[in-house]
Amino acid sequence: MAFYLPGVAPMEYGDGAPVELKVNKLTSVKTQLPYDYYYLPFCKPKVIMESVENLGEILEGDRIKNSPYEINMREDMTCKILCKQSFNAEMRKQFKSMIKDEYLVNLIVDNLPAATKYVRPDRGEVTYADGFPVGIERDGKFYLHNHLRINLKCHRSERYEGYRIVGFEVEPFSMTQAVQEQQGQQVASCQEGTAYPVFDIDMHDELMFTYDVVWTESDIRWVSRFDNYLKMTGGQIHWFSILNSLMIMLFLSGMIAMIILRTIHRDISKYNELASAEEAAEETGWKLVHGDVFRKPKHSKLLAVSVGSGVQIVCMSIVTLILALLGVLSPAHRGALLQSMMLLFTFMGIFAGYVSSRLYKVWNGADWKQTTLLTAFLYPGIFFGIFFVLNLFIWGQRSSGAVPFTTMFAMLCLWFGISVPLVFLGAYFGFRKATIELPVRTNQIPRQIPKQSWFMKPAFTITIGGVLPFGAVFTELFFIMSSIWQHQFYYLFGFLALVLVILLITCAEISMALTYFLLTAEDYNWWWRSFLSCASSAVYVFLYSAMYFSTRLHIEKLVSTLLYFGYMAIVSIIFFLLTGSIGMLSSFAFVRAIYGSIKVD
Repeated sequence: MAFYLPGVAPMEYGDGAPVELKVNKLTSVKTQLPYDYYYLPFCKPKVIMESVENLGEILEGDRIKNSPYEINMREDMTCKILCKQSFNAEMRKQFKSMIKDEYLVNLIVDNLPAATKYVRPDRGEVTYADGFPVGIERDGKFYLHNHLRINLKCHRSERYEGYRIVGFEVEPFSMTQAVQEQQGQQVASCQEGTAYPVFDIDMHDELMFTYDVVWTESDIRWVSRFDNYLKMTGGQIHWFSILNSLMIMLFLSGMIAMIILRTIHRDISKYNELASAEEAAEETGWKLVHGDVFRKPKHSKLLAVSVGSGVQIVCMSIVTLILALLGVLSPAHRGALLQSMMLLFTFMGIFAGYVSSRLYKVWNGADWKQTTLLTAFLYPGIFFGIFFVLNLFIWGQRSSGAVPFTTMFAMLCLWFGISVPLVFLGAYFGFRKATIELPVRTNQIPRQIPKQSWFMKPAFTITIGGVLPFGAVFTELFFIMSSIWQHQFYYLFGFLALVLVILLITCAEISMALTYFLLTAEDYNWWWRSFLSCASSAVYVFLYSAMYFSTRLHIEKLVSTLLYFGYMAIVSIIFFLLTGSIGMLSSFAFVRAIYGSIKVD
């Protein structure tokens, strides 16, 4: 990121200039339910003001507010009192509950999130984690982190006046502070070097929060200040997974090339050489079903809607990744990724309407109004329904992750005000265009399908078809899920773009290969089969998420479990539509191409 992004311009501070420290939500990997910072009895400023947020931040449960911390540029402080308050049983209970659930406190200075530095004793490796723990539990006792050492790094250059903040690290301590009166003011002295931790919640009736501020000059430039957060281990694993996915893709490409070059080329030349009626009567293979290959499938309306919605998701994914690769969706923009995905999904409704209408017209469908309505409401309705029910559960837990009803209303306005009209506009253009020309006519009477071998049965081909697309993405899926559920930064959009390209090609190839084998076995019911053979990979994604839940996460609460599986169900449905639509459209292009290249009487 060597350029400044819109809205994230650097700020310069003069010596002694006030630097604002803001507080964000409390987060936990154990419960996945964020809470407002002031949900716990921390020190409050006289007036609590909330920062202006975007839609993505609200959906992620971010609640950024001001704090009573007083920090000035390049002015170090030691054991500064933040506040002192009596400590009652209710407060103890709240802190204990949060420490038990391993909640982390998130702070922000100059748009930089607070990082805690961890050093691995065996290797001496330094890693950074977002936020710091509220406290720790040792041998059944609870210790609160009531003292913070705030380490701030600043950078100076001849190109501008003042200093820029390029680093923000926090060291939490649990200690007992002594207070003395000096010239009418209370001054605290922090007993460092004592056995850690000291501040046992049950042993004190008074609670005092203190902090140190340590400024250091740094060579880190402003543009690369996020590098510490983005240092992700597993670069080699990414390359290995991409190599693995490329091997799958090359294997499939080789298979498709073999089918097209050898078999189809031979078949086409053989079919085109057939002259006599006797020879024509002895035909076998995929040419036999030419009169049925484009026959309207069962539940054609649902298939058209599913493919349309899938194309909407594909377009959204591609544009989001392009924006991410250009650096527009930087981690400095909190909530930008989620907000841009929602807005792009809304605007891509035009493609959903267009594709579903074009496809429905191929089957001479008459009920175009219902098809368009289903495209606009079916899958977005499922997503919104799951989201709304989950939100009620989060609301019941008084979590800041609960989306306010005003935001919910804004989302409905996006859906009904922008997405639905665009779907109808797309459908209008789709129905206005001439029907896609098919190379062969469909017979009046359907041909009987011969008995199929067990390995050509729908259950087997659909189950096998989903393995390879899932195989192409599962390593990247692990990193994405760690970023969502373990609150890690994800910024490897280059890898992700490569994986998406591999996934799309793999889906297209597996679908074409299975469709060819199906037609060779004189079974012309390929429409749904080509969609489901790729879309079944979504089942593997959901099963993988269940495995991830049991091995990587330590979620015990019912609401948190519902939250996890509810959101993973949405992800799986999105994956179902994305892979299925690519599979079906590529098979349609493939079937049109092979039947367009033979002579049919």
